[in-house]
Amino acid sequence: MKINDPVFKLFNLSLQLNGFPLRKAKTELAKIVKFSEPDYNAFLDSKKKEIFEFHCNNNPYYKSLLGDKTIEKWEDIPVMRKIHFQKPLEQRLSKGYSKKNVYINKTSGSSGDPFVFAKDKFCHALIWANIMRRFHWYGIDFNHSLQARFYGMPLDFIANKTLRLKDFLSHRYRFNIFDFSDAAMGRMLAKFQNTKFDYINGYTNSIVLLAKFLQKKQLFLCDICPTLKVCIVTSEMLFDDDKKLLQERFNIPIINEYGSAELDIIALEDPKGIWKVNSETLFVEILDENDKVLPYGQEGRIVVTSLYNKAHPMIRYEVGDIGVLDEKSTLQYPILKKLTGRTNDIAILPSGKKSPGMTFYSITKKLFDDDGNVKEFVITQTKTDTFEIDYVSENELNESEISHIKNVLDQFLESGLVYKFNRKDRIERGKSGKLKQFKSLV
Repeated sequence: MKINDPVFKLFNLSLQLNGFPLRKAKTELAKIVKFSEPDYNAFLDSKKKEIFEFHCNNNPYYKSLLGDKTIEKWEDIPVMRKIHFQKPLEQRLSKGYSKKNVYINKTSGSSGDPFVFAKDKFCHALIWANIMRRFHWYGIDFNHSLQARFYGMPLDFIANKTLRLKDFLSHRYRFNIFDFSDAAMGRMLAKFQNTKFDYINGYTNSIVLLAKFLQKKQLFLCDICPTLKVCIVTSEMLFDDDKKLLQERFNIPIINEYGSAELDIIALEDPKGIWKVNSETLFVEILDENDKVLPYGQEGRIVVTSLYNKAHPMIRYEVGDIGVLDEKSTLQYPILKKLTGRTNDIAILPSGKKSPGMTFYSITKKLFDDDGNVKEFVITQTKTDTFEIDYVSENELNESEISHIKNVLDQFLESGLVYKFNRKDRIERGKSGKLKQFKSLV
């Protein structure tokens, strides 16, 4: 049998050969998605109890986090935060698990608290089975559909080649997202022209930069690569204007994915535009600042439980994002109504007023996008009253433009703030390739 044989399933085989029981996972997933609503509710109660009791009995570190706290109901279980994982992985694994028999990875650190995590092999296989099921909504088959991948990559030789091999086995081509010069994007378009890609997947900001380049050159990606079916963006906020630009320049469906490396896909837009939360392998809650569960429709902190990860506790784990579950949600079919930003991206102003960083970013983005001159920017709060705005542009902002931007910002925030504008040749990204668009050093 040859690799290009239509019945050859290289992606499935690579998972199986690495010890991830995909067939068993697919059988479990098929059972979950067929539940009636009453049966699902009973299943969820059972899985929550099972995973909590498992870690209480088999994970000394998790047991130590609970201390002497009395747990009478689910809401009594303490919320886990990234800071709880700032210990060597070996100290956090459950009994029976070691680095040799689990899947290990690490978070990007975009939230400011990176850590290494683990998943048991059945949990990891189940995650992939569910991702494959959801991507199939758009005609994507991981064994045969070729992905144009816009994620970070290591630049040292051995790690880079290892990842390239993994990409080959996963049927994807990874673009270098650390270089968005005109020459680099020209090479990207040449690759699209000469390759029959089926879909695009990756960081929102990187894919938007490609769309802006297409707009600048008055080109359409659907003409360059007519085999493309869908574009799935993840990891960074997708603003309405950017989505319109992507739809215009790619002429394919633009789909919002929300996920977390240490968990799973948390939500993915379905073909009807509904942001369906993953209720197959996760349990998602929205909490207030006092860790109380909020009703559907109210905004709060997103807290997630991994129902199957026995190697490493992820129970009522605070992802670090703020969002809203739709009022029409049920336990079996939760809907993500809105994702509004990260909990640690808050600008505290001299008056004491707090402004979500994403709101601040959105205002500036709208102002910059008026004429398309500014291609990319990041905002840093360096002092309570001072913000530095690094930007990449065709032409340097003039005094009149800067004055207008300052006046609008003062109206939305408060007067008396200091803004420093720094034109850059390029915006530096972190090791993961993500662009942290707002951060506060205060």
